[in-house]
Amino acid sequence: MLNLDDLSRLKGHRFPRTVIGYAVWAYHRFALSLRDVEDLLAERGVVVSYETIRVWIAKFGTQFAAKIRRDRPGPADKWHLDEVVLKINGVRHWLWRAIDANGDVLDILVQSRRDARAAWRFMRKLFKRWGLPRVMVTDKLGSYAAAKAKIAPGLEHRQHKGINNAVEASHRHTRRREKIMGRFKSPRQARRFLSVHDQTAAIFRPRRHRLSANSYRRSRRDAFDLWADCTTELSA
Repeated sequence: MLNLDDLSRLKGHRFPRTVIGYAVWAYHRFALSLRDVEDLLAERGVVVSYETIRVWIAKFGTQFAAKIRRDRPGPADKWHLDEVVLKINGVRHWLWRAIDANGDVLDILVQSRRDARAAWRFMRKLFKRWGLPRVMVTDKLGSYAAAKAKIAPGLEHRQHKGINNAVEASHRHTRRREKIMGRFKSPRQARRFLSVHDQTAAIFRPRRHRLSANSYRRSRRDAFDLWADCTTELSA
């Protein structure tokens, strides 16, 4: 993934695409800080400051996420929706997340409220991108039912905390990164980071316990190939 002989430079950048792609991948694939990524690159002979890595991640991360989303297959027809609280500058915000039955994150939204209006905004964004699922699973928060009645009254809706464990488990990676980052600094930063982090997880964190060793290695190789393709398509 990291090729120091690569001469494909982006305009305004002195390092090649493969170095930038590796930095973005390492940061989002593992629970690393910017300084950790700086040390990884230094060990490989690339001397670059963590502030430059921060710029790369902010500038190019969304390009990777968009290309992963573009190339992934359509979602399963059963979706799980959930919300979790985030503290941003001492203020409570809510991270809304939807995954399909395969565990792939479909979309996220950070909002300051947890009411029916907030649920409606999230569902509208979700349905506009992916269409309607066959069935939607949520916890017993009443905001979901109120929003669904307005936006998709005919959609099958199952409200049961016990069958929504999959999406609740997907919040664990967010909590881990939130701790490493010293909490998110703004809703915009949280949205930008999580939109890339979740799409990276979709290809590099398959449900390994459900795969044979050969299937997992093939999935990992496909993920590396996809990331390499995305790296070659980066634009300044």
